[in-house]
Amino acid sequence: MSLGTQVRLARLFSHPSGNLFGGAVDHFVGYGDVRKGGLADLPGALARVMVGKPDYVSIQPGTARHLWPQYAGKACLVIQAGCFTPDDRICELIATPEDAVRAGADALAVAIPVRGATEGKYIRWLTDSVNAAARYGMPVVAHIYPRDFTDGAKIVFTPDEIAYAARIGYESGVDVIKIGYTGDFESFRETVRTCPVPVVIAGGPKTDTLLGALQQTADAIRAGARGAVVGRNLWGHGDPEKAAIAFRGVIHDGLSAQDALARAGA
Repeated sequence: MSLGTQVRLARLFSHPSGNLFGGAVDHFVGYGDVRKGGLADLPGALARVMVGKPDYVSIQPGTARHLWPQYAGKACLVIQAGCFTPDDRICELIATPEDAVRAGADALAVAIPVRGATEGKYIRWLTDSVNAAARYGMPVVAHIYPRDFTDGAKIVFTPDEIAYAARIGYESGVDVIKIGYTGDFESFRETVRTCPVPVVIAGGPKTDTLLGALQQTADAIRAGARGAVVGRNLWGHGDPEKAAIAFRGVIHDGLSAQDALARAGA
């Protein structure tokens, strides 16, 4: 691992806890209706996330160009390169490590789905990005989402599929792996234990309550995860600042979900 990669990774995990609290505002084409929901106002969504003082934020390169200058230095910037829909209607790689360097980013994120007939193409995205990033000392954070095609195309979080996603990530040579939490403590702990690179969890589908989201994050941290990157359960919450205080309590201070919620007054 090059010095540049080590330095940038240290920035991502710079909190004394050794864990990472990230905000994700990089959903792009995954949300087809841009007039509804928490991302209807993208500048507002990013502002709500930044109020929560995350350690890093992942956004698309165009979003970074237009919106990030006012936040520079307030959190690590991670450029999202992957652009896909689960049914492969859209599947494009929209940024390179060089683009991330030009943006002043601390890492390149590459979101990919796995399983299905096009899996090989996405794995090639990831391995090509890792090889190109090495030339710049740019860490690669893989966001890996297993799919099921039994009834259409949907993202799944079963223990076997999440273990498979983690394996794809580290065998592709990435520096950090973001995967969904399985909901099963023992299986997730085993997946993390056998993974030689840091694992953080995806915020996942929006939960019915903030307590539910905090509980799955707390369980994942106990299982060995090094943090969480939260989207819908942050900018989609009625009070993102309180939600962020609660997530930080779980991720950085080791609080239980209930205690973190009480601290936040949410």
